[in-house]
Amino acid sequence: MLLRTCTRLIPLALVLLAGCAGSGGPRSGPQQADIDGSTAEADAALAAIPVQALTMFEQAAAEMAAGDFVEAELRFQEFLLQYPGYPGAHVNLAIIHSNNGNDEAARAAVDAALALDPSHAAALNQLGMLLRKNGNFLEAEAAYLKAVTASPDYALAHYNLGVLNELYLQRFDIALQHFEAYQALVGDDKQVEKWIADLRRRVAATQRTANVAE
Repeated sequence: MLLRTCTRLIPLALVLLAGCAGSGGPRSGPQQADIDGSTAEADAALAAIPVQALTMFEQAAAEMAAGDFVEAELRFQEFLLQYPGYPGAHVNLAIIHSNNGNDEAARAAVDAALALDPSHAAALNQLGMLLRKNGNFLEAEAAYLKAVTASPDYALAHYNLGVLNELYLQRFDIALQHFEAYQALVGDDKQVEKWIADLRRRVAATQRTANVAE
């Protein structure tokens, strides 16, 4: 049996700038920073962004991807002073604050993003991560489910639903469903493939036990 702990890696997403795009692309590995925005809705939203705004955002994103969270935070804050209507920038600030251990500031940034777009998938996913971290597992599940409802191809939310249901809620069948959905979206994640195989064995064993009991 594969051992799991609460330290299972949660992917870090660098969120799309676009104000109206709640969709995001998959990640190719744990802790990898990438710009979400592979969907048609995201591409259309990007086309409407002023060039100057996009340049400022890309500079902030580059600092964040390089791991310079101090500089990235300053650049995102500067960006939002000029372009306050883009929830993705607030979500990236939430990720930075969370990485720095400042959950209060992270929650404020998430709330700011959701005030602009209540169905922003990346913001809902980040909200779920904050709630899970603080032990609010059912509220975290609700946030993740809102994210995949708003954007069914948002792989990170399926991943986090898999983690939540396996490690914290002990719902192995539901965890399996979300890891399978994640795998279908990202194509090939070797680590998650192992988790899926393990969960399939555990779910089958549980079903056999239930049948014998009946």
